Amino acid sequence: MYEARLQSFAAPAAPSLGTERLRLLRAELERRGLDGFLIPRADAHQNEYVPPCDERLAWLTGFTGSAGIALVLREAAALVVDGRYTLQAAQQIDTASFTVVPLAEITPERWLEQNLAAGAHLGYDPWLITVDGLEKLRRAATNAGATLVAVDSNPVDAVWADRPAAPLGAVTLRDPALAGETTDGKLARIRAALTTQKLDALVLSDPHAVAWTFNIRGADVSFTPLPLAWAIVPREGRASLFIDGRKLSNTVRDALAGVAEIHEPALLEKGLELIAAGGAVIRLDQATAPALLAARIEAAGGTVSSGVSPVALMQAAKNAAELAGMRAAHTRDGAVLARFLCWFDQEAPKGHLTEIDAVAALETFRRETGALKDVSFPTIAGAGPNAALPHYRVTEATNRRIGMDELFLIDSGAQYEDGTTDVTRTIAVGTPSAEMRDRFTRVLKGHIAIARAVFPVGTSGAQLDPFARQFLWSAGLDFDHGTGHGVGAYLSVHEGPARISKVGTVPLVAGMVLSNEPGYYKTGAFGVRLENLEIVREASPPEGAERTLFAFETLTLAPFDRRVLDLALLTPDERAWLDAYHARVRAEIGPLVDAPTRAWLDAATAPL
Repeated sequence: MYEARLQSFAAPAAPSLGTERLRLLRAELERRGLDGFLIPRADAHQNEYVPPCDERLAWLTGFTGSAGIALVLREAAALVVDGRYTLQAAQQIDTASFTVVPLAEITPERWLEQNLAAGAHLGYDPWLITVDGLEKLRRAATNAGATLVAVDSNPVDAVWADRPAAPLGAVTLRDPALAGETTDGKLARIRAALTTQKLDALVLSDPHAVAWTFNIRGADVSFTPLPLAWAIVPREGRASLFIDGRKLSNTVRDALAGVAEIHEPALLEKGLELIAAGGAVIRLDQATAPALLAARIEAAGGTVSSGVSPVALMQAAKNAAELAGMRAAHTRDGAVLARFLCWFDQEAPKGHLTEIDAVAALETFRRETGALKDVSFPTIAGAGPNAALPHYRVTEATNRRIGMDELFLIDSGAQYEDGTTDVTRTIAVGTPSAEMRDRFTRVLKGHIAIARAVFPVGTSGAQLDPFARQFLWSAGLDFDHGTGHGVGAYLSVHEGPARISKVGTVPLVAGMVLSNEPGYYKTGAFGVRLENLEIVREASPPEGAERTLFAFETLTLAPFDRRVLDLALLTPDERAWLDAYHARVRAEIGPLVDAPTRAWLDAATAPL
């Protein structure tokens, strides 16, 4: 049997643990003179994946989703989650102690307005709340007649007896051939942006931005090669990097010392205060910077400029070396996917495979390349009705045997040193129904529409999003997630600032890598999602063109399951696109796989 070493299928802790932990927390709050406390699912950098020592929400409530906040008062406690996690939360927590509150029905701020008593003191950890988040909380507390209190230490930590230690993952230097730009060059671009925006300094609170700027990677969190660190880049003078020195070898320290002053994280506040004391205007990234940093800057006499970090767009627009690495990673991953899909087609009809078996096999095949650093997120592998849950995570408790005449959806990704991958395929086991084929084909038509799109400079993801939905809309159908997200180069599989979605307002620029993943989900029955990654590139202008045009280059190389197609729904142009894509997959991946897989691949990519 194959083994998954990089992801766990353990069921969450028993909900009953939350009752005693809530009692301990309330006792600690009473000792501190607090009437309530906020526990967001967050670390000090607002990372998507956080180290175990920052999983306070999971420890307290048992809820293991990637987003949520607990609101604990003396007589009430709520867990606010978005629509992805309403059912999961109810299964994981003690509903006698915590009330699950769907975000679509009431925001955390509104819940506080309704439940905080006048005169109450509501505590919060200023390292875990952003400036924008704090402003919303302040309005809610004011409306309730309550007072917000910033705590010096988190009360959850005081009662979490076996809290894990902070991570000390070793920092590595990015290969210059993969980075494509020196740290000095990046710092010069950042300083030019500060000059243009009339800023005196920039705080890098997002570890992805730190990793990109200083050409380093780390191992402090799962699924993303992040070093948890901070940096200050002044408009004039040397940058400062704040990182635990135990993560740095002598070689790495010497390299970083050539481009920045190296300090321990405990000196970050002092460093900010020194810059702010001269009345400096300091940019804080509104998405990731803790409210505590804003308070320190203002107290020292500086001015906070809260907004988008200029690094975000620089990082998103990959250079030629980064794109070459991404192409190499996707070619390698394409050979893995062909091996997996061939294996799955052979084994699934026998009736013994489970969702966990499929996850373990795919991870194993990726590990056997010798190049895998990590998976880029926990694999989503849903059979039958589980595929109708867009963010389903299989556990030992939910693991389902893959049955005949149903669809299997697998959404997975890899972290290789040269690039990050993310791919979804929906596969037929047995004979798909006419409804499955109709929905699959409508999703594929939307996917093709994005892949073939040609659009002028300045176009945003929100303007492209309807391309993916039009064929579902015409049948009275839709999907509730975005069509695409940005992807990093050996960084986060979910990268901003651009995305293809109804709220994706950032214009796309050349070099961005975005996912193209429309879907359809029928609750309790089946789900479809088809995902490739795409590079934004300049398009060849047609005769008479008056504007510069962009188009997409598809990175992902893996067959779509033609057995689920309703060919009558495809236009000649769509058929031609699919045949051309499959011919490319066959040509680029065929030479990289063994003979049995090559025979399977030839059949799977044969012209329609």
